[in-house]
Amino acid sequence: MPKMKTHKGAAGRFEVRKKGQIQRRRSGHNHILQKKSSKRKRRLNTETTVSAKDRNEIRRLLGLK
Repeated sequence: MPKMKTHKGAAGRFEVRKKGQIQRRRSGHNHILQKKSSKRKRRLNTETTVSAKDRNEIRRLLGLK
């Protein structure tokens, strides 16, 4: 069998934490920020965990499964 390769696009977007949770950035914080309120931009600036529905697919892309 060939080696399982990491999907480099996914590797740049997701990070696995110690407890196995996968962190991601929130969408909407890259451009057109002038019209967004400061409160909204602060909320979008934080990281969050990947939903349970998407977790298995992302783990496969990262080569963890």
